[in-house]
Amino acid sequence: MDVTISARTAVAADVIALTLVAADGQDLPPWRPGAHVDVALPTGLTRQYSLCGDPADRSRWRIAVLRERTSRGGSAWLHSPAAEGATVTVGTPRNLFELVPADGYVFIAGGVGITPILPMIAEAERSGVPWTLWYSGRSRSMSFVDDLAGYGDRVHLVPGGRVPIPEVLGTPTSGTAVYCCGPEPMIEAVREACGTWEPGTLHVERFVAESSPTDGSTGFDVRCARSEVDVRVEDGVSVLDALLKAGVEADYSCTQGFCGTCETRVLEGTPDHRDDYLDHEKSPDTMMICVSRSRCPRLVLDL
Repeated sequence: MDVTISARTAVAADVIALTLVAADGQDLPPWRPGAHVDVALPTGLTRQYSLCGDPADRSRWRIAVLRERTSRGGSAWLHSPAAEGATVTVGTPRNLFELVPADGYVFIAGGVGITPILPMIAEAERSGVPWTLWYSGRSRSMSFVDDLAGYGDRVHLVPGGRVPIPEVLGTPTSGTAVYCCGPEPMIEAVREACGTWEPGTLHVERFVAESSPTDGSTGFDVRCARSEVDVRVEDGVSVLDALLKAGVEADYSCTQGFCGTCETRVLEGTPDHRDDYLDHEKSPDTMMICVSRSRCPRLVLDL
């Protein structure tokens, strides 16, 4: 659907918040805390942004955009020249980071990773469930600190420093869910600290993929069963890129293995999973073709 940028606000030195409204004036689709949307830009790029507004307000969405120093045209376009009144195309909200019912929550965010956490905090507050937030980042990029000020001492800000993760998560607490969104070193530290907690306690969302499709890769063959096309996937080339080059249609979005759009059924062969979409359930019957590869000389895909 097409949406219009109705407002843009600087919330940190390199971060802007964009308010999006339906171009036709209708209500926007519903969403729950943790959801994100695909934003298709006039540059031809598609990027994913967490919804960080109020899920109860169907008249508008809010996303936050960090200006990436090495932007390929996504965040750079949304920072400039995109302006109030500009139109972009968005997808339906998807939630890979859903807030599950719990007796309590520990939220840990780094930098722009605060965005999916904001509506989670508001939901926990409305539900009367105890929670704490630990939020770190460069002082110039710590967004929405004014929004968090009203929550008092449950919010722990660590500007220019690191969250003391071993202390925060040192004692496992039954019934508590831990949510973390931030850079990879933070996530790995949280994952290690949660090693003695109950299974299913930890929920994470990454900024970028954990691994690259070219890391330690070798070539293999792919047979597309429905289209009856055979494709050679060379060393250092993703399955998705090889298929698209051969004219095989496939859905995709992030191209980094964490959105789930390119999930494809595997009819024969054993995939080498390299995605971050199914963190604990790697099935031999499905794969993310944007990053995952093959453990055998030939795969047969349902494409």
